[in-house]
Amino acid sequence: MILNELAQGLRPSSEGVEWFENLSEDDQRQALHALVLFCSQARAREDDVPASIARSGIRPTHTPAVMLTKWRFGMDRLPAYELTKAFRLLIALFSIADGRRRALHCADGCGHEWHNLSAQPRPTQG
Repeated sequence: MILNELAQGLRPSSEGVEWFENLSEDDQRQALHALVLFCSQARAREDDVPASIARSGIRPTHTPAVMLTKWRFGMDRLPAYELTKAFRLLIALFSIADGRRRALHCADGCGHEWHNLSAQPRPTQG
């Protein structure tokens, strides 16, 4: 749910990065793997990459950006110090692809639970 909220702009990216960085390394890698699947399901395209890099705030020369430019998605195998950059980049890619999918295929409403998050109450953080 957090990944979808981040992609839809319902949570600030800083909150997402903080959440991600508080995960164990194994959980971070699992989150990246899930994001790759979400990007695929949302039909991310290679021509989304430049906007994703710009939106993520990472440099085009950082390893995750270079990998994505070559349309490689093995981000969950990066060294630990690159995981947050990969997370920011994949959230941006997912956001772009999912936004397009919602606009094109779900504009008149849909039954996708994850596209109707703004209508659901958000749990408070304790």
